[in-house]
Amino acid sequence: MSKNGVAKRYALALFDLAKENNLYAQFDSELAEVKKVFLNNKELDVVLSNPKVRKDSKKQIVREAFASASPFIVNTLQLLIDRHRQGIVVDMIDEYKALSNEALNVADAKVYSVRALTDAEQAQLSAVFAAKVGKSSLNISNIVDPSLIGGLKIRIGNRIFDGSVSGKLERLGRQLTTNR
Repeated sequence: MSKNGVAKRYALALFDLAKENNLYAQFDSELAEVKKVFLNNKELDVVLSNPKVRKDSKKQIVREAFASASPFIVNTLQLLIDRHRQGIVVDMIDEYKALSNEALNVADAKVYSVRALTDAEQAQLSAVFAAKVGKSSLNISNIVDPSLIGGLKIRIGNRIFDGSVSGKLERLGRQLTTNR
C-alpha cells in the first residue's frame, strides 16, 4: 500500500477516536503541535528512523516529548514506531486535518497581505469567504507578503481569490499585450 494510503488509514482511525470521544478541537491543536515538532526537529526524525536505536527507546522518546498530549495520540505515535511507519507522521496529521475539516464544515485558508491582519479582519474575511466556498468558517493563516503592494490574495484549497494590486497590474499587463 502507498505511503499516502497508509497515512489515510491511521488518520481515519485517529479521527474515529476523536469522534467517539468528542475530542475534535483537542486533537486538532495537539496534532498541530506534533506536526511542528516533527517538521522543526530533524534530529528527532534521524533518531526515530535509525535502525540501531531500539524500539523501546524510540517509544520512550515519543512518550516524553509528547507527555502533555492525549494518550490516544501518544499511543498512535508509538504504534507507528512499532510498525516502522514513523516517516508518515506528518502525512497522517495532514490527512486527519482534512477529515476533521470536512466533518466540521471548515476549510483552511492562506491569506497573503502586505501587513499582519487583526483578529477582527480575519473574522470578517472568514465570514465572507466561507460563504463563497460553502463552508461554515475558515481557519485563516496570515502570511505577510510586501510584494503584493496592496490588497489581499486568498487561497482556499485549490481556489485563489486575488484582489492584490500586483495581481491586478499583472492581469492588466496581460490584457494589454493580448490586445495588440
